[in-house]
Formats: sequence, C-alpha cells, structure tokens
Amino acid sequence: MTDAVDTSRGLTAAQVAERRADGRTNDVPDAPVRTLGEIVRANVFTPVNAIISTLLVLILVAGYPADALFAGVVVSNSVIGVLQELRARRTLHQLELLNAPKATARRDGADVELAVSEVVADELLILKPGDQIVVDGSVESAVGLDVDESLLTGESDSVTKRPGDDVMSGSFVSSGSGLYTATAIGADSYAAKLADEARVFKLADSELRTGVNTILRWLTFIIPPASALLLVRQLQSDEVGRWQNALQGTVAAAVAMVPDGLVLLTSLAFIIGVISLARRKALAKELTSVELLARVDTLCLDKTGTITTGAISYGDVQSLPGVDPEYVAAALGALGASDPSPNATLAAIITAHPAPDDADGWVADDITPFSSARKWAATHFEGRGSFYIGAPEFLIDPDDAETRALVSERADAGSRVLVLSHSDGEHQGEQQPDVLIPLAIVSLEDTVRDDAPEILDFFRTQGVTIKVISGDNPSTVAAVARRAGVPGSDSGTDARTLPDFETDAEAFADTVDGTAVFGRVTPHQKRAMVKSMQSRGHVVAMTGDGVNDVLALKDADMGIAMGDGSSSTRAVAQLVLLDNRFSTLPEVLAEGRKVINNIERVANLFITKATYAVFLTLLVGIAGSPFPFLPRQLTLIGTFSIGLPGFFLALSPNENLVRPGFLRRVLRYSIPAGMVAGTAAFIVYEVTRRMDSAVLAEARTAATITLLGAGLIVLLAVSRPLHLWKVGLAAAMASLYVVVMVVPFFRDYFELDLPGRDAWIVTIIGTVVAGIGVWVVPAIVARFVPDDD
Repeated sequence: MTDAVDTSRGLTAAQVAERRADGRTNDVPDAPVRTLGEIVRANVFTPVNAIISTLLVLILVAGYPADALFAGVVVSNSVIGVLQELRARRTLHQLELLNAPKATARRDGADVELAVSEVVADELLILKPGDQIVVDGSVESAVGLDVDESLLTGESDSVTKRPGDDVMSGSFVSSGSGLYTATAIGADSYAAKLADEARVFKLADSELRTGVNTILRWLTFIIPPASALLLVRQLQSDEVGRWQNALQGTVAAAVAMVPDGLVLLTSLAFIIGVISLARRKALAKELTSVELLARVDTLCLDKTGTITTGAISYGDVQSLPGVDPEYVAAALGALGASDPSPNATLAAIITAHPAPDDADGWVADDITPFSSARKWAATHFEGRGSFYIGAPEFLIDPDDAETRALVSERADAGSRVLVLSHSDGEHQGEQQPDVLIPLAIVSLEDTVRDDAPEILDFFRTQGVTIKVISGDNPSTVAAVARRAGVPGSDSGTDARTLPDFETDAEAFADTVDGTAVFGRVTPHQKRAMVKSMQSRGHVVAMTGDGVNDVLALKDADMGIAMGDGSSSTRAVAQLVLLDNRFSTLPEVLAEGRKVINNIERVANLFITKATYAVFLTLLVGIAGSPFPFLPRQLTLIGTFSIGLPGFFLALSPNENLVRPGFLRRVLRYSIPAGMVAGTAAFIVYEVTRRMDSAVLAEARTAATITLLGAGLIVLLAVSRPLHLWKVGLAAAMASLYVVVMVVPFFRDYFELDLPGRDAWIVTIIGTVVAGIGVWVVPAIVARFVPDDD
C-alpha cells in the first residue's frame, strides 16, 4: 500500500521513486511503425523481387549465368529501399521527439513539465486550454473545464467536467482549466487500449501509389500467359534450336515486362521528400503528406499564428462615456488574475493591467473561462457583479449603435477589438445574461508576418485559392488579410450570418465557395466549411495552432499545425511546422510537386518498357522467330534508357502544376510509345536477320541500337520542358552505349556484333522512324483521349 497523495502538493519525490521502482510508469506502447524486420521483409519480399528471382532461377537452369545480370535489381531494390526507410525513420523520430506532447505535473508543491513517459501512477496533472490529456484520470478541481473527446468517440460537442468526473487519454481541453489524478497509465489507458485494436502500420492512401499498384496488378496477370505463349512458340520453332535457347528468350521477354525499378523510385522519391522537409523542420506524419499539399487547390488559413506572428500585444483601452478609467483598469486586471490559465488575449491584457490589491475587494467566486464557441469569458466578483470580456458582436446590444460604431472604427483599422461589459444580475455560468452594460473597448494588435504577402502571392500564382477563417471580428480579419495581400479581402463575412450548414447545405457551400474572408467562425463552422469545400471537389488544406482549429484540421485533406500551437492541433495535423515558419509551406508545395511530377515521368519510362516487351512477345509469338534480344541486352537497354536516367529524373527539381489523372496520362503515353518502339525494333531485327550477309548476333545488335535509340527519345519526351542537363543526360547514356560497343570485353559480354553496311542503313532508318514515332504518336493519341480520370 502506498501513501496517500496530497492533492494540493502532488506526489513527493519519495512517492515518485516508489512508483518508478514498482514499474508504475506511463510506458506507452510504441507507435505503429514498421520494425527493422518488417522493413526488411517489406523491401525484400516484394512481387517484383519474386518475379525477378524466379526468372533468375530459370536462366540459371537454362545454363546462361552471364544473362543473370538483371538479378542485380533485386539487391539494389532491397538495399536502397531498406537503407532509405531506416534513414527516414531515424530522421522523423528525431523530429517527433520535438513534437511530442508534454505533461505538467505538480510534485512537492511545484509545477514541473514532464515527458509523457515520465508520468507515474497517482500523478497530479494540470490542465489548461489546448492540452492533451495524456493518461486516464479523475478530475480533482475544475474551472469551467470543457473536454473535447471527438478524437476518441466521434462526438464533436465538448463535455463539461466537474470534480469526480473521469477524463480519458487522447481527449483534449477545449476551454477552462483544472487538476486531475492519473488513474490508468501506459497500456491500461483508454487511448492505448483503443489503439491496440488497430495497432498495425498502414500506408495512407495515395493517387500515385494506387496508380503504380494498379499497373503492377495488371502486369501480374499479363506476364505469365504472355511468357507461356512465347515459350511454347519458341519450343515449336525450328530456328530457335535447343530448349535452353527458348527459355533464354522467354526470360528476356519476361524481364523486360517487369517494371523492376518503378516501386523503388516511387518510394525513394517519397522518402527523400520527407527527409528534405525534415531538414526544414517540417514534420510530415506520413510519406504521402508530401504528395497531399501539392494536390491542394484551396488553402484555409487561421489568421492568428499563420498570417500574423501569433504574438498578441496590448494596444489600448477606451472607457465609454461616464465610466471611470481607473475602474475599468481594475476590472481588467481582476479578470486576468481570476483565470488560472489565461489565453493569449487575457495574457496580453495582464501585461498592461496587473491584478488590483485584495484590499480593494476584487474576490472572484465564479469563473467562466473563454470558449471559442461562446466568444467570451466572465468572472463574478463578490459584491461587484459579473464582468464579461469578449467579442463585441456577442456582448453589445444590437441597438447600441454608438458603441458599435466605435468598435467598427477600430476593427476597420485592423485592431483586434474586445468589449468589457458588466452585469449586476446573478452569474449564469455559460448562459449570457439578457442585460449587459458595456464599460470599455479594448484594442489588441496582431503583427502580420513580413513574408506573408510574398507567400500568399506565390500560392495565388500557383492556382491555389486562399481563404482566411478566423474567430475574430470580420472587419479586423479583413483588414489583416488586406495587409497580407489576400485576394477578395475587401470585406469580411460574419459567419453568424451564414446559412445553417445542416439544414441548408447547398446555400452554405455556395457562400463559402464565393467568399475569401470569414470572421466570428465557430469551431463547428470551420469544420463544416472544410466539408462543404470538399463536397465541391476541392482538395483542402487547413492551417491552425489553437484548440478551436482541431476539428477542421482533422477533417481537412491536409491539416497543418504550427510547432508552438496546442498539443492537440499537433496531434491531429499531418504536417507540423516545428519552427513556426509559414514560409516553409511553398517549400512543401515544391517538394510535393517534384515527387508527383517526377514519379509520373519515371512511370512513363518503365511502363513504356513493359509495353514494348509485351508487344515484342506478341509479335515474336506470331512470327515464331528467335527472340530479338538476350536478357543481358535488355538489361543494358533498360539501364541506359530507364534505370540510370530515371534515378536522376526522380530527384530533379520540378515545380510544374499538378494535375489529376496520373494513371490515365501514363497509359495514354506509354502504350502507344511502347508499341511504336517495339514494332520498330522487331522490323529492324527481322529485316536484318533475313539479310544474307548478317548473322543472328548482328540482327540482335541492330534491334538493340534501335530500341535504345527509341528509349532515349522517350527519355527526352517525358523530360519536357527540356533543359541542357536533360539533353546532356540522354547524350551521356548514348555515349555509355558507344563505350560498350567499342570496348571488346563489354561487346563480347553483351554478345554485340557490329552490323554490316546494309544492316547499318536499316538500323539508322529504323531508329529515326522509331524516334519520330515515340515523339509524335502519343501526342496524336492525347488529342483523342481525355486528360482526366
């Protein structure tokens, strides 16, 4: 039995040590990431590696170990994949430590910040707005404590917690403050038990990954019957000779049909993109986060902390006619001092208005903390009534035109405006009294980030629609948005005037779609706005740093949180800007575009190769002639026209606009280009093979030159717009092939034999025709095939 815990002082050092010795610490189960063994299995035991390994066995059985060069892709795919994933895991883990939630505990009467894993049983923990509840517990004291359990239960309404109520780990404080005692920690906590049911590593959905997997699935069905047909025809052909030769030709065709490096380069591009963002202190929770922002067409910004620096400074206070300024100053100081966990607004006021002396009679006996839904906070003082501070629209009578005019004047100038009001009636908690007397207008100042105009202009030029969604006064929000250069920010729309998003969803969506700046938006309205834009086909990103942004961040296609924001926003966001640099977003966009566009280029190369392999298999199967290539020759073609240049393309800069329809565009180009290249190579092969002066090796060399030439033109075509380095890359690949042809060792190894004069003429003509064909034919096809899915 342990000593009782003093709820006013928390655990003593001896009690903490006792619990640690007993193992009663908050050892949370590891997050669902792949272990080293799982990473190795995922990168080694792949369908592509399985196919290549099977073909390796067959070529060795046939007695041609020199043709096993293609098996090197199994090693390279596996090693590179494992090393890069481990590197990414290590880099992200380092950033996750910076992003991890903290707990504030009371020990020996002092408040100390702890890592979540340092919390022990019976710990007395402190709660304030935006905090995550890190372990299950029982509330000891509460001041207007509202807890959002939506991440656990799906219910969006906050739950009021009173002493004796239970709180669950994984929820967060939406308003108020309090103390609670830890009752269930580690694997026994609610969130941990809930997560155990789904504690499996899962890759997020991605259009790129889905498209690549679809292509691989099709090829998995195509390769076996196509190879079987070719093997049967090769065995039946008198020209092929031994069964070993037939198997050799079949393996050559099958190797070319496998897009062996496509999966590797796709994963590599994602991983390097995530690591690149990590260097900029941007934590991407998933590999596909890199892709998501590049597809965003609507960026929703919360004013505070994104357009502005997030630092709120006190401006001034204007007492209304007949109100004593000293009385106002004392009331503001008392209000600030009464809240044990003041928000940023009250904290700014406290800097200018310290708490009055206790002797002055400002004794708080009932506190209602600020809530984003109510837009005000209140405190009742013994013998003085209740004082309210918050949004003027909620605390000023609609008929008080004079006070409203003063508020509008300051809001139009860009100040954040609050009103201090008073009620002599009984304090009604969260219920606003019918009669409130305004006492003063308080002005606070936001500082627009220096780089905000330039960044927002960048997004505008990139076709991204900007919307500013804030809980502040619409005029204030519009003024700040204008200073930041947000298009359409001449005026702000008061969210209270919007159609109801549940009963009139279409009208609500129409208004949201056509408006750039919103003020007085509640957390539920933010969420509804995100959903309405998604219903209109938009890909929506949402930025935020406060507890009022959590619901919208969770539902957005891309949730972006600031590093100094609340732990709850960081928990639900897919991207966390750890250094709070808004200027990182264009870099994230550029990284995402690079990944998407370059993977599309690389996919064009690999699927063109698979297409010409399938088409060659069909032509050879019909003709019954020996297969035009040896496996090692196709490996040579693939290395110089796809593998090596594909690596450079996958990692090269590329900020072209991203368009939907990845899979359709790839197939629209690759299938006709592959058919043209395959047909040209087969014709050159057959014409050369039937020449009296040519032997089979010369015919295969002519076909190799033709197919390589077509492949290099494909490389240039998919690399558009062309730059000098891209042309140089293609020229370098052609030069490497020339080296292979010139050096006797390489020429003999790849069984290349320089064609005679007549064969050279056929080869040159075939290569030129193939090059023109792979450039022109896909462009013609594109005119008749729609661009989108």
